[in-house]
Amino acid sequence: MKYVSEYRDADMVAQYLEEIRQTVTRPWAIMEVCGGQTHSLVKNGILNMLPPEVRMIHGPGCPVCVTPLNLIDKAVYLAEEKGVILCSYGDMIRVPGSKRSLLESKARGADVRILYSPLEAVKIAQENPDREVVFFAVGFETTAPANALSVIHAQRAGVPNYSILASHVLVPPAIEAVMNDPDSNIQGFLAAGHVCTIMGIDEYYPLVDRYEIPIVVTGFEPVDLAQGILMTIRQLEKGEHQLENQYSRVVRPEGNPEAQKVIQQVFTIADREWRGIGVIPMSGYEVRPEYVAYDANIKFNVNIEKVAESDECIAGLVLKGIKKPQECPQFGRGCTPQMPLGAPMVSSEGACAAYYHFSQAMEEVSA
Repeated sequence: MKYVSEYRDADMVAQYLEEIRQTVTRPWAIMEVCGGQTHSLVKNGILNMLPPEVRMIHGPGCPVCVTPLNLIDKAVYLAEEKGVILCSYGDMIRVPGSKRSLLESKARGADVRILYSPLEAVKIAQENPDREVVFFAVGFETTAPANALSVIHAQRAGVPNYSILASHVLVPPAIEAVMNDPDSNIQGFLAAGHVCTIMGIDEYYPLVDRYEIPIVVTGFEPVDLAQGILMTIRQLEKGEHQLENQYSRVVRPEGNPEAQKVIQQVFTIADREWRGIGVIPMSGYEVRPEYVAYDANIKFNVNIEKVAESDECIAGLVLKGIKKPQECPQFGRGCTPQMPLGAPMVSSEGACAAYYHFSQAMEEVSA
């Protein structure tokens, strides 16, 4: 199949769903790690078409959602108090900090700009040599190469007024944290295909062996997800635990070595705090000492006091797969995309946003 439309073929999805119904004999809990997969499952009504024995659990694979509250407060401080040109991907500027979001800072007069690429931010720095430009570098391994490349490009071009505020998180440590949680009952995983496109699949073999769980690297279209679920169910029903690659049309076992080199040149692996979850050891990237001049955390030496999350928001439980979005008392009431309490209601990969925007479609499918 060569065209995107073929991966959205309703008849093929129906065939895979029928195979799932014929294969499953007992309840299974499967976590799709990536928020993009969550949105596709909800938007396309697949959750409601699965047999009741198959329970999909939404994972912490939304980098915007797990960006720490304190880091958002730092970005707001830099934009408002330090007068930097603060650049970011669109989702990030709407995520609430302890006092306000970057979008609200922009409304108050701060120079906050939405960009599609960090290389655009380097260009802005070149065009504004008298201003400091900070790019809010958020993402999983997928966006790390571009963010790292922007630092390399700024150094080579002699652009001293550019830096990144890094908030990169890694998928394999997140899976490990989920499995180590005493409240977890996950029996299989759909791994994020775009991450594996960059990093390859070798990191997942130790997880499969250690926790004796099947992991299927899966794409994002309806056919991808239905097939990935079927592959996972087949393993579970046979009592097997293997790493399989459903997304082989894109993911190579070795990943993208050139992208990996760029990441390793600029970043090193370190402990990272995940919003709503806590610190996960060796689960994020931070800028290497060789590029300290481009690390906004060091460059501006901003110390922002940490503030606790809202007691009304259960985003942490949603991100760990313990609760569904609609189980939150504030869902659609005190928490909406216009007035969010937590990041999962804002991000295009957030589970709460998916349920909010596509809840009517889900009800129509189940009816």
